Amino acid sequence: MSGERGQDFAEGSSAGGSLNDDQQQPATPSRYESQKRRDWNTFGQYLKNQRPPVALSQSNYNHVLEFLRYLDQFGKTKVHLQGCMFYGQPEPPAPCTCPLRQAWGSLDALIGRLRAAYEENGGSPENNPFASGAIRVYLREVRECQAMARGIPFKKKKKKPSPSKGSGPNDDESSSTMHFS
Repeated sequence: MSGERGQDFAEGSSAGGSLNDDQQQPATPSRYESQKRRDWNTFGQYLKNQRPPVALSQSNYNHVLEFLRYLDQFGKTKVHLQGCMFYGQPEPPAPCTCPLRQAWGSLDALIGRLRAAYEENGGSPENNPFASGAIRVYLREVRECQAMARGIPFKKKKKKPSPSKGSGPNDDESSSTMHFS
């Protein structure tokens, strides 16, 4: 029985555990938390499989960029190359041999989860390789490339003004800090 309790605690369950009220965790982690843990473990495994293996504490933005490029082989989004006759067409009429890649939105969400996981696992925000400017530039280039390949230019959505007007000069500040541009 004690082995089961240890396993429950390791999986994030508070059933059978004696946690203080302020330390209790939900019985099952949210979808976001589960995905964040999977992503973190996948990145850690990727680093271990490098030759020579790289410790998480020694990883930098170059390892993150290599990881993102590695993930492209598992992508499901057709990205037409410039020489393809369907380049720039939003709905190509026939199949082609252009590669499948990770969609920009998937990569952007992945980086957000890994950025949070890095800090939750003891990394300092100042040294977070997932928060590097090089990662933001890479994501911007992927977004623009994929938009052009589909023939649909990416346009940044304008934030709708909030219904409470006159709340201060910092109304737009929150929207500008979260975008990679």
